[in-house]
Amino acid sequence: MFLNETILSVALPSIMTDFDIPATTAQWLTTGFMLTMAVVIPTTGWVLQRFSTKQVFLAAVSSFLAGTVVAAAAPTFGILLTGRIVQAFGTALIMPLLMTVALTVVPANRRGSIMGIISIVMSVAPALGPTVSGFILNRFTWHWLFWLVVPLIVVALLLGGFFIRNIGETVRAPFDPPSVVLAALAFGGLVYALSTLGTNPQLALAIGAVGILALVVFVWRQLRLETPLLDLRPFTIRNYTVSVVVALLVMGTLLGVIMVLPIYLQTALGISALVTGLMLMPGGLASGLLAPFIGRLYDSVGPRPLLIPGAVLLAGGVWAMTRLGIDSTVGEVVTMHIVFSLGLALMMTPLMTTALGSLPSRLYGHGSAILNTLQQLAGATGTAVLIAALASGTQASRDRGVDLAQATADGAHTAFMVAGVLAILVLVASPFVTKVAEEQQEEGQA
Repeated sequence: MFLNETILSVALPSIMTDFDIPATTAQWLTTGFMLTMAVVIPTTGWVLQRFSTKQVFLAAVSSFLAGTVVAAAAPTFGILLTGRIVQAFGTALIMPLLMTVALTVVPANRRGSIMGIISIVMSVAPALGPTVSGFILNRFTWHWLFWLVVPLIVVALLLGGFFIRNIGETVRAPFDPPSVVLAALAFGGLVYALSTLGTNPQLALAIGAVGILALVVFVWRQLRLETPLLDLRPFTIRNYTVSVVVALLVMGTLLGVIMVLPIYLQTALGISALVTGLMLMPGGLASGLLAPFIGRLYDSVGPRPLLIPGAVLLAGGVWAMTRLGIDSTVGEVVTMHIVFSLGLALMMTPLMTTALGSLPSRLYGHGSAILNTLQQLAGATGTAVLIAALASGTQASRDRGVDLAQATADGAHTAFMVAGVLAILVLVASPFVTKVAEEQQEEGQA
């Protein structure tokens, strides 16, 4: 499910050709997915209180299955986009459910190990999206990006229906429709504004202003409601707030780099989609293989001994990418991406485990909903900022009469410089994340 956030990035040229649409229209397959996630996730804190674990799981996976089949069989772009939106609805439900169940049933001294496995799904899967897409597109049409996962979804649905048991008790929490509308305007508006900033800046700024205003009113309403749609009390816990801020900087850097790197490889270096996927695979695999071991280390040593080296590797990998040019070799790119991916692996598990482990159990659902909502905003922001930097640098070089390949390399340099600044912020902020106190762990398990 999480692979779908980035799996279409390499397939967009094929989809544009099939449906005879421009890049700005095709980009809605990614924008619409993120937009739906940003609208649905803020409601999941209430959903996890109101409905049982099995009900939420079955609804999420069924929705994802339906959306996948619709997208796979889509005869028009509009139907393909509809399938992506339905997919996003299911993904938005499963993300907080996964974290909440893990934190509820796993003892505090083993949370790092389990969150290490979860981080493979939540952060490594998007990183592997271009690789998987490149493999499939080398042999099949883009439709098979969806058809090939249908049997896996069916198996997951059947296994979940038989084996998942309900965790905790459901609560008949009151539903507040105005909060849902405000959340949709706020988070949906901000994601849309960020995603369209490069193509329609005037509209993006107008919708962004509406989104900010709606966010202010949404926060004000949540603080006044006795039973809010999204409980904001997790922000009163320092370690949660600091961990979330660092996680957002990492996510913005990750998704921005993942979007820029394939463009640089295919346009500046003239590398095919398949080879692009192969080049990004070692970093994704290294990150995935390390994640469970990093989780176990976290259980032993806490976050800082992992976060600080991870931030150094992340920053080192990104700043190394600023040296990429028209004559860079495949080996250089692969090495830089592996360093970047190892830094990511060292950071994501400690950040998620520390953030949610700092909360009392009654706030797990809302804490994970906040984290996942803000990650969508961070991803949209990172993508928008780095793509804008790429476009600006490319256009500046084209205006000087430089050919497209060299101009794209210049634009990528600008984008990676911006990502480097984000990585430095990660490095500065990481030491402020502290180990979860034992009394907090005990309160969470209670």
